[in-house]
This record gives sequence, C-alpha cells and structure tokens, in this order.
Amino acid sequence: MAELASAPAETPVDPANWTCPAPLRDQPVVVMGHGGGGALSAELIHDVFAAAYGNPTLAAMGDSAVLHLGGARLAFSTDSYVVRPLFFPGGSLGDLAVNGTVNDLAMSGARPAYLSAAFVLEEGVELSVVDRVARAMGAAAEAAGVTVATGDTKVVEAGHGDGVYVTTAGIGLVPEGVDIRPQRARPGDAVIVSGPIGLHGVAVMSVREGLEFGVGISSDTAPLADLVAAMLAVTPDIHVLRDPTRGGLAASLNEIARASGTGVRLRERAIPVPDAVVSACGFLGLDPLYVANEGRLVAFVPPTEAEAVLAAMRAHPHGGGAALIGECVAEHPGMVVVATALGGTRVVDLPLGEQLPRIC
Repeated sequence: MAELASAPAETPVDPANWTCPAPLRDQPVVVMGHGGGGALSAELIHDVFAAAYGNPTLAAMGDSAVLHLGGARLAFSTDSYVVRPLFFPGGSLGDLAVNGTVNDLAMSGARPAYLSAAFVLEEGVELSVVDRVARAMGAAAEAAGVTVATGDTKVVEAGHGDGVYVTTAGIGLVPEGVDIRPQRARPGDAVIVSGPIGLHGVAVMSVREGLEFGVGISSDTAPLADLVAAMLAVTPDIHVLRDPTRGGLAASLNEIARASGTGVRLRERAIPVPDAVVSACGFLGLDPLYVANEGRLVAFVPPTEAEAVLAAMRAHPHGGGAALIGECVAEHPGMVVVATALGGTRVVDLPLGEQLPRIC
C-alpha cells in the first residue's frame, strides 16, 4: 500500500491496457457472448436485427410472436440449437430442438401443433449420429403432441461446422381470452417457478468437461405445453410466462422487468436449487440464477390466483417442484433484486455474456 500511495499523481492510466475475462461491449466483431442470452445478446438484437426489420409484432419480444391470421390467433417461433456435446445426461440435441420450440410457443399460452426441422450437417459426421438425433426428435415430438411437418438439410465442408446443427420453427393456436406477454407484469403479481433450476446447464457442462460432482445431474428438458394448459384451466389471466433458457432465471426476470417497467423482488430461500447444482456451481464459480434450464418456466400471476395456480402446477408431472419465489413490485422499475438468506439484498443484473457456452 505504501508503494501505491507514493506513486505520482500524474501517472497515466490507460484503460486500453486493462484486461477482463468478460467480453467488452464495444466489440467490432461477433463474440461468443453475443449468443449467451445476456446484455450482449440484447444489444445485438436491438441494434442490428430489430433496427433492420423492426415492426410492432417483433417489438413485443416474446418467446413467440402472436399473429392474427384468417380469424385465428397463431403463435409462431423459431430457434437454432447448437449444443455441445450432442448427447448429455437426460437429453440430446434432438430433445432440445423439439422441446425448446414447443416451450417457446407455450409461453404465449398456445397449444403447439406443427414444427419444421432444418439440419446443417458437417461433412464427415457419422450417419449413425444423425440418425440418433433425428430419432430423438421424433420421440420428443410424439411426447409433445406435435408433428414435424416440413424440413431442410444442408451439408457444409469438414471444419466449417460442429457435427450437427438443428433449427426448428413451430406454430400453435392461442386460445381466446389469453394474453400472455412480458409487458403485462403488474406490481403485486406473484412470481412462480415450475421447479428446481440449473439442472440443464450443469448437466451439459459436466459431460463437456468430464466433471464428476458425486451425484448424477440430468437435464430437465421437457415439453411444457400441458403444464401451461393446466395453469390456464385455473385462470386465463396469467400475465407473463417465460422459459428461462440462455441466461437462466436471472436473464428472463430482467427482460420481464424491463419490458413491463416494474421491479422484481425474489426471496433467496424460496428459490429451488438442488444441492447438486449448488455444489457444482460453487465448484465452477457460477451463480445458479444464471444457469440455463430447458424444462422450467417462470410465471407472473395475479396474487388472487397464485395459490390455485401453484396447486395446479404441483399436481402436474412437470410442475411438482413449483415454488412461489417472489413478487412484482413498483419499486426499482426494470431491476431484479434478491433478499438473501443473510438478511441483505443484492441486485441480480442481466448477465453481460454467458457463463456456459453452447448449452442450447
């Protein structure tokens, strides 16, 4: 400290010489953090894509777009899946490619009906691997009650891909009287999560890095449309639904808070995090709130309906671990905070880039 204090006041400080493990936000090129579901992803979407073809439908920025077509209300969504490894405990690229898009449709309250499937295959990948992914997709589609109705296949040269990439798009019907979107969050809403968080991201990382945590951790990948239908049977007035995939629960809640201009207050003790995920995240230096999920949803529900919705969720196989974890508040609009187990409060900000690359 004495040496630091005696340094000349005029010593120049050049920020260009600083280093940081996180990607800087003025990157002139695409970095991995742009795909992590955090602040860099949001900036890419806002500054490049929305600026290029923005419109009122896109501006809603839901998990799926709700379209009016021929007198019907359709939910429409598309997503690309680039997970590595292709197969992991509890699931595979094929499961994600179906469940991820099915769940995006369900987050608008829709009943998913049809999917498309586009494959990008790298030259040299074994056909048995492609067959295994396709069969996993077929089984997942059957379980979710959707039909893979159309598709496409492209092949790229060896070294220009990563085995298998899949893009799925889906459509579904939105029931009358259902209006679920992030802008509808209101102060007083109960915030409910459908089950334990962090399982998918940790399961993928454990296989990728060859880590053992003393207990098996499997992905939570699952289709959630039936769970949403059970919730809507209690009340059609569910305000917001999100599946917290990239960026985890933290990213989803920040997006909702910012879209609605409200705040979110969580109770740390109420958030269901499995002991194995806590241990793995402690070992890896991760926060479970930022770890991806593939079979969970977060719901904003009017307080008068919260207990009934929670009971319906707990009665469903994909909602047995549902928990009331906080509420929407008028204070600190656009911000998410957590009341910690030690009695303090911490801010849960939108992540800059990503903690776990290539997890969905």
